[in-house]
Amino acid sequence: MTTITDPQQESFRPSMLLNDTRYRSYTFQFIALMVLIGIIAYLGYNLVLNLRAAGLNISYEFLGEPAGYDINQTLVEYTSRSSHLTAAIVGILNTLLVAFLACVTATIFGVIAGVLRLSNNWLVRKLMAGYVEAFRNVPVLIWIIIIFTIMTAVLPAPRAFRGEDADASMILGSVAFTNRGVYVPMPIWGPGSMVVVVTFILSIVGVFAYRAYAKKLLFDTGRLLPTGWPSLAILFVPSILMFFIMGQPISLDFPELGGFNFRGGLQIGAPLIALWFALSIYTGAFIAENVRAGILAVSKGQTEAAASLGLRPRRIMNLVILPQALRVIIPPLISQYLNITKNSSLAIAVGYADITATLGGITLNQTGRAIECVLLLMLFYLLISLGISAVMNVYNNAVRLKER
Repeated sequence: MTTITDPQQESFRPSMLLNDTRYRSYTFQFIALMVLIGIIAYLGYNLVLNLRAAGLNISYEFLGEPAGYDINQTLVEYTSRSSHLTAAIVGILNTLLVAFLACVTATIFGVIAGVLRLSNNWLVRKLMAGYVEAFRNVPVLIWIIIIFTIMTAVLPAPRAFRGEDADASMILGSVAFTNRGVYVPMPIWGPGSMVVVVTFILSIVGVFAYRAYAKKLLFDTGRLLPTGWPSLAILFVPSILMFFIMGQPISLDFPELGGFNFRGGLQIGAPLIALWFALSIYTGAFIAENVRAGILAVSKGQTEAAASLGLRPRRIMNLVILPQALRVIIPPLISQYLNITKNSSLAIAVGYADITATLGGITLNQTGRAIECVLLLMLFYLLISLGISAVMNVYNNAVRLKER
């Protein structure tokens, strides 16, 4: 008869850091980390010594000084007497605005083009292939300049809208396309308007909740609910009712021609439109290939099985193919969103005041604080890139295959 007992645990000795495979990798990682910290500390100390020898020191007091320059497209109040910090904030908001708009429209372009690249229609398939090859093989800077040049050369000047026999006219009397940009009605928010806005946001949440319920009901019971008109009803009916209940608190300020330019309304400048559209169609070509690869990664048997159950092609795509293809599409899509954000720094080519043009351009040249400005630029792009990656990784984890 034998007795099985646990082996006696060996006490830790310093020599085990190198001789024991359980600790050896941690030892080398710790040494590499210490060496890296030492190199960074040496470079930082050397930088401080050189700056001190040159009579310079790192300081951010210049951010409180007056900027002294104008910005044509701002989302917050700004004048030439505002500080460099305010100018940098305007540039940050402009960068986030064009990045958000471009991400949304590039995704729409990419999904449509990627699905149509697999169409059974030969002409549609070749047209989408031509779009992808034409736009992704030409640098985005050239597309920005081409679109900006077309806008400024083809669209009429504001004076063309003047007179009874004008050469140009506004669309529906409220929208004007000019070589200085597009003028559209601007909403005026009165008392009680926030109630309408909150109702509209809740309506959007309601649309997603209804569509999720319809999908769950379909998967659980096979009962098919309509999603088109109910979604539109949930989206608009509550907001319209609340709009009239609160006494129509939201009105519109229409642009009118006065002097040499339009007054009132909301101006979307030509640089913003050129940058937005160029980034969208350029990145949309890459997203289209990601979408096409994701759809092709789904087994053809999935489509045939869904068709055998009586599902129509559109529902097969929405309910069977795309949910599985998203697991392949999302990871490269994160890189495309990051590229859009970083490529927005090309805005300076057409005079759009993003963070690179304000903080990294005019402010840097006026103050001579190159190191401080570049460090702030690096910090901004690092934070916004990490933020986009974090959000998309959360979504990627939500749609990934759940192992049972």
